[in-house]
Amino acid sequence: MSGTLPGFRARLATALTGAPETPLLFLGNFEVEQQWAEGEHTLPRLSAATAGAVVNHMDEFALFLGGAGDHVVLKTRPDDDYLAFLAGLGVDLPRIHVPGRQDPQRTVTEDALDDPALLAALSALSAQGCQVTAHGISTDERRFTEAAGLPLAGPGPDVCKAVNSKVYSRRVADELGLRQPRGWACDTLDGLAAAFAAATDDSGTRYVVKEAFGVSGKGIAVLESRRRADRILGMVRKQADRSGNGSVAFVVEEWVAKETDLNYQFTVGRDGSVRFDFVKEQLTEGGVHKGHRMPARLTAAQRDAVRDAAERLGKRLAADGYFGVVGVDAMVDPDGGLYPVVEINARHNMSTYQVGLEERFVRDGRIAVARHYPLRLAAPLPFAETRDLLDGLLFDADRGTGLLVNNHATVNAAFAESFPGGPAESPAAPTVDGRLYGVLVEESDARIGTLDTEIAARLAARKDNAA
Repeated sequence: MSGTLPGFRARLATALTGAPETPLLFLGNFEVEQQWAEGEHTLPRLSAATAGAVVNHMDEFALFLGGAGDHVVLKTRPDDDYLAFLAGLGVDLPRIHVPGRQDPQRTVTEDALDDPALLAALSALSAQGCQVTAHGISTDERRFTEAAGLPLAGPGPDVCKAVNSKVYSRRVADELGLRQPRGWACDTLDGLAAAFAAATDDSGTRYVVKEAFGVSGKGIAVLESRRRADRILGMVRKQADRSGNGSVAFVVEEWVAKETDLNYQFTVGRDGSVRFDFVKEQLTEGGVHKGHRMPARLTAAQRDAVRDAAERLGKRLAADGYFGVVGVDAMVDPDGGLYPVVEINARHNMSTYQVGLEERFVRDGRIAVARHYPLRLAAPLPFAETRDLLDGLLFDADRGTGLLVNNHATVNAAFAESFPGGPAESPAAPTVDGRLYGVLVEESDARIGTLDTEIAARLAARKDNAA
């Protein structure tokens, strides 16, 4: 297994199709876990889990996976000034296709399936040998490929769902002898009850229960007492009784001390080959992903351990019929020891969408941090205004530093949901939440911190700030 090399897009096409020149059509169907979780029993929640307009508009990240010979379907056309910003940096963008109508609560795949004219137009790409790849593959993406008459560059949805389960992650890591916190993979109610009993009997140790397909801090609960565990078990039993399905998919494990969260990626080829792509520090807050630092600050021994785990996991996934991108969450404990598998995400990951930008714009010796900035808006914020607000802070190719904006659709996505008749502009209009995503590139951690602080301050001080 060789190290990171230039040309991730070509390597991805080779892994998925066998040839680097195969044209690809990208779908950014974020939080595909919600499709995989359909029919599964869940933990108690205050409200139903939905991806929401902002998350569904994260599909704009897919712009950075392809090149000029590729295609991408997006929920809405990107801001023209934003596209001009990217073109000015020399980013080779894929051809953009947009459905005639988008629903904020639907994924880009669902929007495309609702547009027969778009599907008919995309079917013409078959003559070019174009194949479809997605953030993750569910039955929706299978339906899309069938409706558009294009081959799927990836395994089927059944394989993808199976290998993305946290139960699968736990059992594969056990099988391979990879270090994990104490815990249990549970696929029956009796097994879940036994795991709860063992966890709550282990006094002085904190345990959590996780849904097999929970994502972004959802689908997890602390087993703070036997009473809490019994209440959760009772609710899951009621779900099982109502559905007639006695199988479950949960992981119960110790909440261990950690120093650093990691995310590493490798790519499994159709031929079973495994290529290590990178390892990054994962920035989280309250269990929710906030960004990445690249490169990760690891010792040589820690890097070797990560690469070894990637090789072994990749071969195991290939044996189960999976090929494509695999991201793995890992941890470093306070003593420097590695937990190489927290969970396997056999799909594109947030860090996947940063690779092309990193290869092109992050010079040797530079540091990059991917993060997002929360916004509270009373009116839409066009990219031209974002550009003016951040004048002198946006990435400059000659300087080689600054903020590379890699998603602007998420800034204004919630307006389509809150104002279905059109964005409101009046001062009395309800406010909405948005996010500006970008990659900060600088010469040192100190300069990254200064840049980050200034960006946040300017965004907070804008004249329409509704915070």
